Amino acid sequence: MPSSLSQSVNLLWVLLSAFLVMFMQVGFAMVETGLTRSKNAVNTMAMTFMVYPLAVLGFWLVGFGVMMGGVGGWPTLGAMFPNVHEVELTLWGHTFGLFGASRFALMGVPHSPANLGMFFFSVVFMVTSATIPTGALAERWRFSAFAIYSVFVSMLLYPLYGNWVWGAGWLADLGVTFGLGHGHVDFAGATVVHMTGGVIALAGALVLGPRADKFRPDGTIATIAGHNLPMAIVGTLVLAFGWFGFNTGSTLSATDPQIANVAVNTMLSSCAGAFTTLLYVWHFQRKPDIGMVCNGLLGGLVAITGSCPFVSPATAVLIGLVAGVLVPWSAGVVERRCRIDDPVGAIAVHGVCGAWGALAVGLFADGTYGADWNGVSGNVRGILFGDPRQLLAQAAGVVANVAFVFPAAFFFFRFVGRVFGNRVSGETEAAGLDATEMGAEAYPPTRSGR
Repeated sequence: MPSSLSQSVNLLWVLLSAFLVMFMQVGFAMVETGLTRSKNAVNTMAMTFMVYPLAVLGFWLVGFGVMMGGVGGWPTLGAMFPNVHEVELTLWGHTFGLFGASRFALMGVPHSPANLGMFFFSVVFMVTSATIPTGALAERWRFSAFAIYSVFVSMLLYPLYGNWVWGAGWLADLGVTFGLGHGHVDFAGATVVHMTGGVIALAGALVLGPRADKFRPDGTIATIAGHNLPMAIVGTLVLAFGWFGFNTGSTLSATDPQIANVAVNTMLSSCAGAFTTLLYVWHFQRKPDIGMVCNGLLGGLVAITGSCPFVSPATAVLIGLVAGVLVPWSAGVVERRCRIDDPVGAIAVHGVCGAWGALAVGLFADGTYGADWNGVSGNVRGILFGDPRQLLAQAAGVVANVAFVFPAAFFFFRFVGRVFGNRVSGETEAAGLDATEMGAEAYPPTRSGR
């Protein structure tokens, strides 16, 4: 058990890392707004702003209890907490954790630094995941429907899958119950945060449909350019900066020497992703599409999130190189083959690269880190380092995410659409959501004589 001094230092480290993750909301706001049209700038900014207070309150009230209510504590941060409860199901002689049932509204832990610190760290991760679909559904999503979504995803959808991986749930226990490596391993959110957000974005985009005139009757696809690419570039750099809090903070320890490896791998993968995306778009489009290159950098960050402490720097570059190809390729498949409109590429960046990041653990984890992860002795190893069962556990987590998150999100969007309405009217969409939906414009017309 760490000393009280080291626990205090670790708590400070986790909180500082969470502050960086919170700052990522600025990056999301700039990227999504820059990649959409000026007539919807206030609406897009408002969604990335309001998802923060709405989702934080939902997670405080219910979500944290559902996700972490079965966890006895985090030893690096403080003493273990006895009053926990995980709702479980027993099948075939095995116990499967389903969801937590304690810590609702932080009751019972008002003076527990470990619990309060972990709530703060967990809630900013959740807000990141909840923000991802706002870009994919931008320019046609009713603000009232978005508000309902923010509460739903923070109270139930994100916490349930999060519990299975990080909260004493059944995916984490696959190593103990079925001998599949160390269970599903997700260091900082490849599946829990990013794939969940990307899959929700896919479900929402299918239900809402494309923006008007995106897919024309003659089969051609209109290019709807964003209004401020420099804003999107700056936002991408803000996200890259905040990502160091995302990944290094997930050690939950300021004294873990693996922090340096995590930081370096995070940087290298992001740069490799940007590099291969640049080569890809330059080759096929004959021009360096910087907006897509921004997404390539983000795809590299998403992909390394699950494996950053388990792989070497050279492997991190490889993971980023693959992500940099996956982003433009999968974005093209989503738009041209599937006829799905995603204004910012969230499905490709977060959904596809999140899945790749999870599988990368099962391929490349080199056995240098992860002792006793999820209650299994030894370090985490992928198939290339002697444990093919870890790849099965990673694949199980990816399949479970799609099998649960997609239908849950799809039917939620369908329900909201029928009862409240998901999409603005055609007139509102044509005029812009700022003037009609929000009652304020980012760029009001200049009056004559001024």
